[in-house]
Amino acid sequence: MSSVAELKERHIAATETLNSLRERLKERRLQLLDTDVATYARAHGKTPVAFGPTDLVCCRILQGHTGKVYSLDWTPEKNRIVSASQDGRLIVWNALTSQKTHAIKLPCAWVMTCAFSPNGQSVACGGLDSMCSIFNLSTPLDKDGNLPVSKTLSGHKGYVSSCQYVPDDDTHLITGSGDQTCVLWDITTGLRTSVFGGEFQSGHTADVLSVSINGSNSRMFVSGSCDATARLWDTRVASRAVRTFYGHEGDVNSVKFFPDGNRFGTGSDDGTCRLFDIRTGHQLQVYTPPQQQKGDNSIPNPNVTSIAFSISGRLLFASYSNGDCFVWDTLLAEVVLNLGALQNSHEARVSCLGLAADGSALCTGSWDTSLKIWAFGGHRTVI
Repeated sequence: MSSVAELKERHIAATETLNSLRERLKERRLQLLDTDVATYARAHGKTPVAFGPTDLVCCRILQGHTGKVYSLDWTPEKNRIVSASQDGRLIVWNALTSQKTHAIKLPCAWVMTCAFSPNGQSVACGGLDSMCSIFNLSTPLDKDGNLPVSKTLSGHKGYVSSCQYVPDDDTHLITGSGDQTCVLWDITTGLRTSVFGGEFQSGHTADVLSVSINGSNSRMFVSGSCDATARLWDTRVASRAVRTFYGHEGDVNSVKFFPDGNRFGTGSDDGTCRLFDIRTGHQLQVYTPPQQQKGDNSIPNPNVTSIAFSISGRLLFASYSNGDCFVWDTLLAEVVLNLGALQNSHEARVSCLGLAADGSALCTGSWDTSLKIWAFGGHRTVI
């Protein structure tokens, strides 16, 4: 048998080989990608979207949580929002009046994610209890005045980091988990329809942090993970990922499909957002914050916590751990507005954001316990 010292040496040598191969792979990818979206757009005379101070304004502040806000989701019919907080509650808000329609005390206070069902009648949430709980909003309250859980989806072996209902299907949802897998659930039976990853070799090798289902083909979804990759899955073929997307150098905290369904965006702890093409597997663009572009390494790069695209895809909204919330021109990779620099911006990390179904408003949630709704105003129509 080999001695411990020999094994250590072999491990170090293997790690060095792996790292050098990674670097060579990175260089080769850069050589093959002779241009990116922004360079091409500039060469064709495209100019950035112009934003004035009244083009995106904070029109509502939703206050009611007593802990950090971790997650939010809009209903498809646009005027309601569900938020999940460290205070152990889900709150359902009327986005037009700022009124709370439901305050749901959760059986497990450690909630990380929440989602509205397509018909707007149920909300789902998940967290450190490794389960996904479904609440039907029309269920009568119990004797203590709480909304009872209508269904529990249990089967993950780690925390539930994200959940999303399959578009136009109130009976199925997809979860991502710290157990390195994603699961497609049948809510009616409470059973797992398919498990993505896990013992399969093409699965994630670390916690899954985010999932996004393709709006134009709901059989396809993408996942982002602590293994610094994003993976594309087909719900009909659970045994292997369709494609793995490399490029990030930190946890992929957020993934979101582009409106056309052929691309998706990512946001990472490495401080960048990226745009990938699902058909070719190519990285189309990197969105590097201005301070990072200058190469100022004296302050650590803020992490990207959440991303969303505008309805046309021309804008990419990205929230950061330092309270910034950049509006990127996706075509030219330029920041056209920082909501974090406006007068009534959040006072702490912006942890989550989401766009109303019709694209008319953006909601941001923060560790300062509030949510803010930003609406397009001035001469700016929805873009």
